[in-house]
Amino acid sequence: MTTVLYADDDYDLRDLAAFKLEGAGYTVFTAPDGRTALALAENGGIDVVLLDVMMPDTDGIEVCRRLRANPATADVPIVLLTAASNPAAIERGYEAGADDYILKPFSVRELPGLVGAVQRRRRSATSL
Repeated sequence: MTTVLYADDDYDLRDLAAFKLEGAGYTVFTAPDGRTALALAENGGIDVVLLDVMMPDTDGIEVCRRLRANPATADVPIVLLTAASNPAAIERGYEAGADDYILKPFSVRELPGLVGAVQRRRRSATSL
């Protein structure tokens, strides 16, 4: 079973996303901020990370950098979620190591497909 970490300071969106992902068969851990997301991810067992960029304590880009720097989480697929649509912000996310970047608002109905797609792309890239 795939385990997803969803970190977002928007309680309603986080709760709705977790509900949708769990309904699709994923195990979901949620975090309200970057520091909590890092602690959960570093405990292991996370297969995909969905990170809001703008969060209290530690933003999603910094969380992404730290996960990539940690050998235990370096290969976990990471998707950044944000309302910031300017090219420089998007580039910062990819430079930090994000596998994908989704603009808010997004449809939570698409999250299960997104999680599966990012996992397949990561597996394909690491098997080359």
